[in-house]
Amino acid sequence: MDFTLVELDADDQVFLAEVRGFLAEHVTEEVRRRDRDTGDNFDEGVHLAIGAAGYLEKEWKPFEEGGFSRVRRRIWELEKRRFHTPWVTWGTTSMVARAVAAFGKPELVDEVLPKVLSGEVRMCLGYTEPEGGSDVATCKTRAVRDGDQWVINGSKMFTTGAHNCQYVFLITNTDPDARKHKSLTMFLVPLDLPGIDIQGIRTVDGDRTNIVYYSDVRVDDKYLLGEVNGGWTVLRGPLDVEHGAVAAAPDGLQDIAIMAHQAGVMSAAGDAVAASVARPGVDGVRPIDDASVAYRLGRSAARLEAALSTPGIFGRVAQAQTMRDIGADLMDIAGPASVLPIQTDSAADNGASEYLYRFAPLAGIYGGTLEVFRNMIAQHVLGLGKPNYSPPAQKAS
Repeated sequence: MDFTLVELDADDQVFLAEVRGFLAEHVTEEVRRRDRDTGDNFDEGVHLAIGAAGYLEKEWKPFEEGGFSRVRRRIWELEKRRFHTPWVTWGTTSMVARAVAAFGKPELVDEVLPKVLSGEVRMCLGYTEPEGGSDVATCKTRAVRDGDQWVINGSKMFTTGAHNCQYVFLITNTDPDARKHKSLTMFLVPLDLPGIDIQGIRTVDGDRTNIVYYSDVRVDDKYLLGEVNGGWTVLRGPLDVEHGAVAAAPDGLQDIAIMAHQAGVMSAAGDAVAASVARPGVDGVRPIDDASVAYRLGRSAARLEAALSTPGIFGRVAQAQTMRDIGADLMDIAGPASVLPIQTDSAADNGASEYLYRFAPLAGIYGGTLEVFRNMIAQHVLGLGKPNYSPPAQKAS
C-alpha cells in the first residue's frame, strides 16, 4: 500500500484555504448541534450555500466537464468530513442523479438536473420494504399503468432524507407473475404528490429515517426511468456505488473502502478514549498506567487501523464489524462516565464511545447488511456459489 503524501501546488493550497474558510463560515457549531438534535444528516442552508458556490456541480461532474481535479476532489471530501458537514442527502442525490441522466426522458433531465446541482432538488432511495429486508428484488410495491399515468400503491422503509427531498428513486413491481429481477420498474416520484405520507422514525443512534406510504399515487409517464420491467438495469449502477462494487481509481486519491466517513466515528472515539485515560484522576493516577487498560486500548487501536486499511468490499465488512467489536471495549476502558452522551457534563470522552456503541449496529445495515456483503464476497470473490437457506433434508426413516 502506498502511503506517499501528495504535495499540493500553490493553486491547490489556495483552494484548500478557500474550502476551509467556506466550511468554517457555513458549517457552524449551531449547524452541528441542530443536526445532532434532528438526526437529519442534512442542513438546507448549508446545502444551498454549497450549491450556490458551485461545489455540488464540481463534485458531481468529471474533471473533463468542469468538475474537480482528482487532488481537489480529495481535498473537498476530506475537509467536508473534518468539519462534520451534514452530507447524507447529497450522497443519495448524487447517485440518483446519475441514473436520471442515463435513463430519464429529456424533459425530466432538464427539469431535475440543474436544480440538483444548485442544491434546490434532493433525492432519496425508495428501496427497502417493511417485510423485504436487504433483498430489494422482492419488491411488492405495485405500479399499474392507467393511460399515460401510473398508479402506485405500497410502502417503503428506511427512506432516509425523504422529508428533506423533492423526489424518491422508487423501485416498483409492474409484473407480479414475472421472475423477481424481471418485474421491476424504476420511477423518479415527486414527493409532493397526493397519496404520499412520510412518517419519521428515530434509530437507536439518534438519526432520523422514514417509512413512506404510497396510496393510489398517480405518476406521469415522464417519471419512468428506463424500460418497463427493466428496472434492474437502471438500479444496478446506484447499487454498485452503494455497495462499493466499483473499480478503484489508479491514483489512490479516494477512500480505500466505502463507509470510511461513518468509520470516522470509530476513529474519533478511539482518540477521545485515549485522551481520557491519559489524564490523571483525582488520585493522581492515570488509567493508562494500568497494564490491562493499555493492552485493551492498544488492541482496539490496532483493530481500528487494520479495518481502516482494508480495501474495497472487504473494508466495508471490516469497518462495520470492528465498530461493533470495539465500541463496548472503548466504553469499558473509559469507565462508568462513558455512558453519558455528547456534551453532557462529566462525560468521560465527551460521549464519543457512547455514540459509537449506538451507531455501530446501524453501520452494519446501511447499504445492505453485513450478511449481504459477506455473501457477495463468498459468491463473487471466492466463487462459493449462492447461499442455500432451504431447511435441511430429512433422512428417510
